[in-house]
Amino acid sequence: MSILIDSGTRVLVQGITGNEGRFHTGQMLEYGTRIVAGVTPGKGGEAVDGVPVFDAVVDALQETEADASVVFVPPRFAADAIMEAAAAGIGLVVCLTEGIPAHDMIVTRRYLDLRGTTLIGPNTPGIISPGACKLGVMAGYIHSEGEVGIVSRSGTLTYEVVHQLTTRGVGQSTCVGIGGDQIIGLSFPEILDLFEADPGTRGIILIGEIGGSAEEEAAERIADAVSKPVVAFVAGRTAPPGRRMGHAGAIITGASGTADAKIGALREAGVTVAESPARIGAIMAERLAA
Repeated sequence: MSILIDSGTRVLVQGITGNEGRFHTGQMLEYGTRIVAGVTPGKGGEAVDGVPVFDAVVDALQETEADASVVFVPPRFAADAIMEAAAAGIGLVVCLTEGIPAHDMIVTRRYLDLRGTTLIGPNTPGIISPGACKLGVMAGYIHSEGEVGIVSRSGTLTYEVVHQLTTRGVGQSTCVGIGGDQIIGLSFPEILDLFEADPGTRGIILIGEIGGSAEEEAAERIADAVSKPVVAFVAGRTAPPGRRMGHAGAIITGASGTADAKIGALREAGVTVAESPARIGAIMAERLAA
């Protein structure tokens, strides 16, 4: 099984006529994702790879039954695109855009909470349920169907871990990139709850990084409510305090947000923490076989 998406998910692509939207629409269609519409203001009536394009999300929903949206819209307009999808009644929005102003996301998160819309991202590679549906930019061919759920703040490390698992014959139920910005949609604890409730997920891999308190919050949820084996890795152990490394959320302030603090919290919660990312797949395979 999977969480959040499956083979029946009907997808709308916002920004479908841009270079990234057009390219990744083709890749998602090739993977088997059911893309039923695209939206680009002023481009209504066109088509991309056979997918009809509309001027607005509400117009697309009048003609289709989309229930999820993927946003490939530039940072300046991305927050409005997310809220447009929510206003039209889309239940799940996956925003790939990097560099959305934090103030815009504060307003957007509040609006989505009021509308009851689920957001993944922004600044995420997306979400994939292997063999069923891909909403994002990840390479589908490295994934395989199986029983390990992955939730991550790092796209690159996710790809590495997926490759490790697949080469060991260990498939994935769903892989979720929660996004690397300071203000995001679904959090580690929320995704952990979904994996815990999913009968098709037997083990969970969590990939964190320095900055913020997301991993500490995840540790609390694991200790309180997760019964499945969890393997984790925290990137950025050698990063200097006070310097932003990569993602907007990956910054250490004083004693807060350090890799050592996160690793300590996760281990205290009973999580097996890998010392090297090269060992994550092997450790999870061992946990599943135990």
